[in-house]
Amino acid sequence: MDSLLPCRRNLLALIAAAACTGGPLLAQADTAYPTRPVTVVVPQGAGGANDAIARIVLQRVSELLGQSFVVDNRVGAGGNIGTAYSAKARPDGYTLMLTSDSAQVVAPALYKAPGFDPVKDFEPVAAVATAGYVLVANPAFPANTVAELIARAKAQPGAISYASAGNGTLNHLIAEVLRKQAGIDMQHVPYKSSAAAATDVVSGQVPVSVQSLPSSIGFIQAGKLKVLGVVNPKRVAALPDAPTIGETLPGFGFTPWYGLFAPAGTPPEIVAKLHGAVDKALAAKDIQDRLAQQGAEPWRLTSAQFGASVKTELARWATIVKDSGARVD
Repeated sequence: MDSLLPCRRNLLALIAAAACTGGPLLAQADTAYPTRPVTVVVPQGAGGANDAIARIVLQRVSELLGQSFVVDNRVGAGGNIGTAYSAKARPDGYTLMLTSDSAQVVAPALYKAPGFDPVKDFEPVAAVATAGYVLVANPAFPANTVAELIARAKAQPGAISYASAGNGTLNHLIAEVLRKQAGIDMQHVPYKSSAAAATDVVSGQVPVSVQSLPSSIGFIQAGKLKVLGVVNPKRVAALPDAPTIGETLPGFGFTPWYGLFAPAGTPPEIVAKLHGAVDKALAAKDIQDRLAQQGAEPWRLTSAQFGASVKTELARWATIVKDSGARVD
């Protein structure tokens, strides 16, 4: 038996040596990430606000990390299809998701079974951008301000209608909060997309709508839509002269956002590297300028701050959805 001791000592020495070198080898593997193209799921359609913002930022992230970051638009069910797919992806950093607050914190309250848990199934990687949202009207609509809209709606209960991208969408819920806070009665006209809703406001089929700036700024600049008020708590850089709705209705304000997530269990080293690349991209003046052209602004938080914000928003929107009575099964 004693003759086996040298063998055992040699074996233990080999194990110890492997353990000593394992740390540096693992660190080297983490440093090397990514070694192949990364897929980034966008649960909204091509050409929309989230898609445009994702492509602007990810192009720079690709340059910084030396690999392609390929956008995969997986649409349907208010973003649930792409989000559920991302939640089940392998947590190795090669399938990520860049999504909007409407899909990540509104949908779980709106759908009975969205197919994912917004907290347990994801690692918050990086906040990316906030978008300006505006209450817009057809240029021929008599009201030019939020106060004038409220006055007309109170004088003619139910006579004014507003367009949205569909029942339970972000622009529908924001409009419902406005309606309730102002104490007015307006008729909801749901469409299948924000673009369709905006088009009918431009044509005069429906007088008003809440729209994201990335999807409506072209119409605004062309004079085909007029801004009654900004949804965000503060005035937005793209429309510095446009007052906020909160200036008429104190306390009113929303900050719609877009952020990057990874499946739960993704190694923290990879999350940190991705966060660093996104943050560096957002610090670049040319990226900020390109986002501004879309009516968006960089939103720079730590991963932990972003995760805490998601939890706060989940609670807020759960209350709003419950109060609105909106439900999609």
